[in-house]
Amino acid sequence: MSSIFINIINGEIPCYKIAEDESFLAFLDVNPNAVGHTLCIAKVAIDKIFDMPDDLYLGLMAFSKKVAIALEKTVPCKRIGMAVIGLEVPHAHVHLIPLNEMDEMRFQNKIKLDPEAFLALASAIQANL
Repeated sequence: MSSIFINIINGEIPCYKIAEDESFLAFLDVNPNAVGHTLCIAKVAIDKIFDMPDDLYLGLMAFSKKVAIALEKTVPCKRIGMAVIGLEVPHAHVHLIPLNEMDEMRFQNKIKLDPEAFLALASAIQANL
């Protein structure tokens, strides 16, 4: 199964990378709900998160936790929200969203950042990993 995420994993589409290991990738969402909105994905294409083998699912959660801790150190917020929705891209992924109010989890109010802001933010989060 091919998706935009496979193209990102393969380097065919650029991303604002936060973290990567042999199994997982985290990058900033280019259509964010809030500053720091990050996606964590497995490098294998599995459509639904609960179809993942247990070891991969647990690995994605552990990887997401590490990224969330760095994100919370970087972006002022009350907490990091997590959502698994997966309707737009057929590739299981976790949304990590810095929250100061509930509207930031509704996927209706989007913010805009320029490329320089994305790069600076990605670098700042990486520094807190």
